[in-house]
Amino acid sequence: MKDRPTKVLKNILFSVFTLIFITLAHSQGDSSKAENNFWQQVRFGGGIGLSIGNAVFSATLAPSAVYDFNRQFSLGVGLNGTYYRQKNAFKSTILGGSVISLFNPIQEIQLSGEFEQNHVSQNFDAVAFQDDSYWVPALFVGMGYRVQQATIGLRYDVLYDNDKSVYATPWAPFIRVYF
Repeated sequence: MKDRPTKVLKNILFSVFTLIFITLAHSQGDSSKAENNFWQQVRFGGGIGLSIGNAVFSATLAPSAVYDFNRQFSLGVGLNGTYYRQKNAFKSTILGGSVISLFNPIQEIQLSGEFEQNHVSQNFDAVAFQDDSYWVPALFVGMGYRVQQATIGLRYDVLYDNDKSVYATPWAPFIRVYF
């Protein structure tokens, strides 16, 4: 049984690298982009988040950059950091990075694949619980509606683990903005 997660991860990584290779190979045929400077094809963006409740505080900063190979394909990297505190319970710091692939079959629709690796550090206030530190991956497939630089949509984590994931459910709405 222990080999199954390893095989799944290998298949996922193979699929991600295959997608990257196909994207790179496809972009070689677009000569109009080859004439432009590299940095003219890079867009920067990301997301921020803030949640303040009665006993909960959460803040997230997630900058990212994508390279547009052409009008349909983009590939990029991102960083993310989240601080979460539940009063009189625990504090958690989540730091990670991601690789994202975007495909726009038509201008208004965006399909995405994003591999995210996060390091989670949890510090509990009660001595009954042991502090914990671990790595957890997430592999999202998503679809969104795109208007100019912004995309709003829904993504699903195919590697979701109810015990270790940093997200409450495998489904996550998103707003993605790149300039």
